[in-house]
Amino acid sequence: MIQIDIHKKLHGSQGDMNLDVKLDIQKGEFVALMGESGSGKTTLLRVLAGLEKAEGEINVDDVFWLKKQKMLPPQQREIGFVFQDYALFENMSVEENLLYVNDDKVLAKKLLQMTELNRLANRNVKGLSGGQKQRVSLCRAMMNKPKLLLMDEPLSALDPAMKTKLQDEILKLHKTFGTTTIMVSHDADVSYTLADRILVLDHGKIIADGTPQEILLKTSTITYTLYV
Repeated sequence: MIQIDIHKKLHGSQGDMNLDVKLDIQKGEFVALMGESGSGKTTLLRVLAGLEKAEGEINVDDVFWLKKQKMLPPQQREIGFVFQDYALFENMSVEENLLYVNDDKVLAKKLLQMTELNRLANRNVKGLSGGQKQRVSLCRAMMNKPKLLLMDEPLSALDPAMKTKLQDEILKLHKTFGTTTIMVSHDADVSYTLADRILVLDHGKIIADGTPQEILLKTSTITYTLYV
């Protein structure tokens, strides 16, 4: 279980605000974070990853990643992070990008087969399409079999056909490895398709928390936070 109780002052798109988030996430859940730009979604991901400081506590399976002013370094947090801009090493091949994280060729081969990238294993990532780069980024994030997979708008730059394909691959990896997944998305359809649970943030606070079906019923009052 992941127990989060954090506080951080932010300079958002609508001025200063406080990020105040308190919630529990069960092992193996797929959670989508939604809300307006500047509501604190990406900052929450970065705090969970240890890339930004915050006050409060983050407890993962009885190990404190954050407690008061003590922070566990990102490399000790057993996370995978899929960045919006891919963040790949463009001087390396597809396989080399994966092996840089963990020198496990068997796992790398399995991940590339699951995402239909095995034929591109020796291709330099610089020559790949956006969808292919995103799949490489996803595979690389899974190379350490993370307890927590964090994804920041992983499908935002893809065409509809590739978006549908990558959705299937994300779900396959999530279920195969039993990873707890938290995804930031502005796309309501993607969130409803992938997530077990949706959290809606507004000005740094959770204003809705429920299953996709429960959140869908509330869209008449919070539509502006779901479609931006």
